[in-house]
Amino acid sequence: MFDDPVLRVVSEPVHDFDRELRRLVKSMTLTLRAGTGRAGLSAPQIGEPVRVLVYSYEGRSGHLVNPRLELSERRITADEACLSAPSVWRPLERSYMVTARGRDMFGKPVTLRALGVLARVLQHEADHLDGVLFSDHFEAEERERFLAEVLQPS
Repeated sequence: MFDDPVLRVVSEPVHDFDRELRRLVKSMTLTLRAGTGRAGLSAPQIGEPVRVLVYSYEGRSGHLVNPRLELSERRITADEACLSAPSVWRPLERSYMVTARGRDMFGKPVTLRALGVLARVLQHEADHLDGVLFSDHFEAEERERFLAEVLQPS
């Protein structure tokens, strides 16, 4: 969940493109598919501090290992949420277009260009790999309101 310290750890790069990595990617993909309304998942969200993310949005799905993002200057504000803080949406400004470069689970180079929501998903998940939560982008007052809502006792 949102206050779990593992979400604040900067993930380690993947060096071994082995069976264990393929197991992790497949597990993450199944976890993503099992959820409703989920478009992305990062390894830290399942307790694995390595630089792996999976995505699925409007027929485009896949994974990136050791992703690096090139962000467009054009920015757009839209509502965003996080699997680690279910049902809490907030507007957030992000780059409209992203070029993501990384590797697949076999070590082959991958380049992915994405617009709109998929670009937002990639930015959100890449942030997780750096220990950054989407609330870190909020102004102080909005962050306090968000944290109060997310961390309130049930």
